[in-house]
Amino acid sequence: MNTDIPPALKSVTIIGAGPAGLIAAERLAMAGFAVTVHDRMPSVGRKLLMAGRGGLNLTHSEPIETFLARYGESAARLASLIAAFPPEALRQWSEALGEPTFVGSSGRVFPRSLKASPLLRAWLRRLDTVGVRFALRQDWRGFDAYGANVFALPDGEMTAVKSGATLLALGGASWPRLGSNGAWASILSDRGVAITPLRPANVGFRAAWSPMFRERFAGTPLKTITLGFEGQTIRGEALITQYGIEGGAIYALSAPLREAIARAGSARLVIDLCPQRSQAELAQRIAAQKPGQSLANLLRKAAALPPVAINLLRETAGQPLPRDADSLAGLIKAAPLVLTGIEGLERAISTAGGVSWDALDEHMMLKALPGVFVAGEMIDWEAPTGGYLLQASFATGVAAAEGIAAWLGAEMPATPR
Repeated sequence: MNTDIPPALKSVTIIGAGPAGLIAAERLAMAGFAVTVHDRMPSVGRKLLMAGRGGLNLTHSEPIETFLARYGESAARLASLIAAFPPEALRQWSEALGEPTFVGSSGRVFPRSLKASPLLRAWLRRLDTVGVRFALRQDWRGFDAYGANVFALPDGEMTAVKSGATLLALGGASWPRLGSNGAWASILSDRGVAITPLRPANVGFRAAWSPMFRERFAGTPLKTITLGFEGQTIRGEALITQYGIEGGAIYALSAPLREAIARAGSARLVIDLCPQRSQAELAQRIAAQKPGQSLANLLRKAAALPPVAINLLRETAGQPLPRDADSLAGLIKAAPLVLTGIEGLERAISTAGGVSWDALDEHMMLKALPGVFVAGEMIDWEAPTGGYLLQASFATGVAAAEGIAAWLGAEMPATPR
């Protein structure tokens, strides 16, 4: 490391105490920088803790080519960053914190405890050991005339902090009650930074359920289904809600569904309620059923459909359902569900849009604001759930730390542990 760097330049201000900001803080502190992490909330890692409520999905074990494809249009931009801090590196980092990982049946990677809180506690102990300081309840308001970061304090006073470099890791605008409210977008836009409008990602969609269906089935999962939209097919699960439908399989299609609704006002999703059988096999099984039984019994016996799926057929096809075997089998394999809207950012798991890739140089620094770097969900990329969100947040945080060190003329440790 370059020990001739003036002390004032060895200080780094990181704004945002999520995964991207914290991993950058760790890397920079281990390289000898004086790092302070600021956040508007009273505690750190709130979205990480929320992500871990159902089992903290850190990353995914699938081949890297398939993994990168999950990032859609941003795959090429993220490829080198994830190559520098790939899923295996994230797993090794977690294990070094005392949280070994395992691969679930779906290929997703989890810490053995399945929780975020033990990992975060261990991480904070390490950050304390390497000298990272925290300044909480400080709301970033932009820069003053001298380039210092301006913060609003809890008592209403304002304070300015000048450092050698700044990393913005403020998150997107999803789940704003956890800290990421997207207020940074207008601040940076006013400074000449190109911002793609923030939009909900990994979010539920609205459907015009009948009162009976909504009352009876809201909160009921649709298991082992396949969703199809514009040539894409996703196998998984979904959840019927009061407003419509959500869940992992829906989230995987949220980007094209969102754009279709923005263009046309609605989107037609096709649901295969029995993907394990072909249409011909289903028609044969339906035709073989004894005559005279109710349609619900027929569908239960021939296609093993649960009540929620049978009633979904009625919702999507109208009354009455066709009784001939071929038509009924075709409807089971392609139930058409019209989605009429999308839930807002306050209910979204993640955010699409943000700082344009073209606004950043190869070191994650804003071209319009030298010495100011960006990482995490602030950048214009999106991905489905499954470990891809955290992986890219960590990878961009590591890349930004490398960029800051290079900007300040220092060398980083070889391995991000």
